[in-house]
Amino acid sequence: MPILAVDQGTTGTTCLVVDGDASVLGRGYAELPQHFPRPGWVEHDPEEIWASVLAAAERAIAAAGVEPDALSITNQRETTLLWERATGRPVDRAIVWQDRRTSDRCAGLPFDLLRERTGLVPDPYFSATKLEWLLRDRAADGLAFGTVDTWLVWRLTGGRVHATDETNASRTLLCALDTLDWDDELLALFGVPRDVLPDIRPSGAAFGEGELLGRTLPIRGIAGDQQAALFAAGGAKATFGTGAFVLAETEDPAARGVLRTAAARLEGEARRHALEGAVFVTGAALQWLRDGLGILADAAESEALARSVPDTGGVYFVPALTGLGSPHWRPDARGVISGITRGTTRAHVVRAALEAAAYQVADVLAEMPPLELLRVDGGMTRNRWLVQFLADLLQIPVETAREPEQTALGAALLGFGERRPSPAAERFDPQRDVAALYAGWRDALAALAERDAE
Repeated sequence: MPILAVDQGTTGTTCLVVDGDASVLGRGYAELPQHFPRPGWVEHDPEEIWASVLAAAERAIAAAGVEPDALSITNQRETTLLWERATGRPVDRAIVWQDRRTSDRCAGLPFDLLRERTGLVPDPYFSATKLEWLLRDRAADGLAFGTVDTWLVWRLTGGRVHATDETNASRTLLCALDTLDWDDELLALFGVPRDVLPDIRPSGAAFGEGELLGRTLPIRGIAGDQQAALFAAGGAKATFGTGAFVLAETEDPAARGVLRTAAARLEGEARRHALEGAVFVTGAALQWLRDGLGILADAAESEALARSVPDTGGVYFVPALTGLGSPHWRPDARGVISGITRGTTRAHVVRAALEAAAYQVADVLAEMPPLELLRVDGGMTRNRWLVQFLADLLQIPVETAREPEQTALGAALLGFGERRPSPAAERFDPQRDVAALYAGWRDALAALAERDAE
């Protein structure tokens, strides 16, 4: 029974046709235009989101050469849409998770209430203040809110189903994590009427029948992208892309610098939770070295450069190019490269950028219960030097995923109604102790904090 897994991401949509053995039969991709109307604002056109899904799905089905029997969805989380129920017409562009326009509003929100009730922190990252902003000059009557998954279900079902899953709902600042239901006190805080909100269902639930490219397909699974990747990975995973998202499924409520969030569950299972850390800049640091400084021709060159020197020569790169995320939560932080001498080369700086990606993941995992194994995925994990350094740093085995598109694969596994880890590609066991290097990273962070406090 092949499933069409739709992975609607920030920069584009990927679709996979996956069979019951978790083998990919065909894949398709369509880019999504980005809109930046003002500094700090990031928007998507909802109709362009829909068009990218149609294009990627058509390419994946053509490449597979078989017809899918069902559809599953994974999506960029927190991105916020508002549309008219009567017409399905968006009232504005979608406000993307990266958007920072509500920073001032977040600074005045009750931190302890939101932390305790939702597991999150008051940050523009999440959906509530984006929705509040969209509703600011509008009567809410006849309007519908959703994250991208909800928008796609609405379009697929012709407006018959207005629903989201627990993982996406848990990223809105409007959902109580203990009950996984909309919370009246939070709705009042943000001025959000309950009737604009979608129903909340388990990730592995049925979400109606959708019409896609002339086909009628049952929608059998939805999860936010990071929880879908966690579902594919098993117990704990780190996804490396522009940034890094680190999730570990646990019922341990102790969360200091990391977030608590819902984990994907199949219908009939008890509620599941995870701890999550969001690192804002990993791969983006290599992009900046390439595009901003011109010292790197291509990200793929970074592995050879890192191997060309025995160490960084004492260079540390704290890539706070857009602030620091978990566990520091310092949106005002700015990046620093320290330890530079006359002997510093571009290889030292590139190696320091790769090490920084691993250090930031270690910072996040230090806030979580100890792990015995970490699964990693994403574009940066093609860099075998980085994965080995991460294993050395964490002193646990690190596995790469056989299928790079773990988010889409996780959505497909939800659609199949099966809880089983996706196949691994390679295992990296610790080979050396780099604790002294990590101590230097912590010193660099402390120096950054002292500088910013002056």
